[in-house]
Amino acid sequence: MHTISIEMLSGLYASAEVSVGMMLAAACLGSAIGWGLICAKTLEGITRQPEMAPALMVKMFVFAGLMESFPFIVLAFAMWFLFANPFVGAFQKAAETLS
Repeated sequence: MHTISIEMLSGLYASAEVSVGMMLAAACLGSAIGWGLICAKTLEGITRQPEMAPALMVKMFVFAGLMESFPFIVLAFAMWFLFANPFVGAFQKAAETLS
């Protein structure tokens, strides 16, 4: 007979919390690297052709906005995994079918 113990559920929640931390760290690191590359290439382009500065700045801010949205999307998934963990229900159903 398989029963769900408190230790099993706490292990599931703990692994979800560690996974969420890694997700957020990777998203923030990727966004920071992307920001750096976008700004560096924009400044490089402005240095080569100063007359293109307004067009390059507009494109930089558009791409920077897209780059900035990625961590917020990952944050939404992270909050879903923390507060409405879908794995707990699946874990409970699997334990019921085994017993």
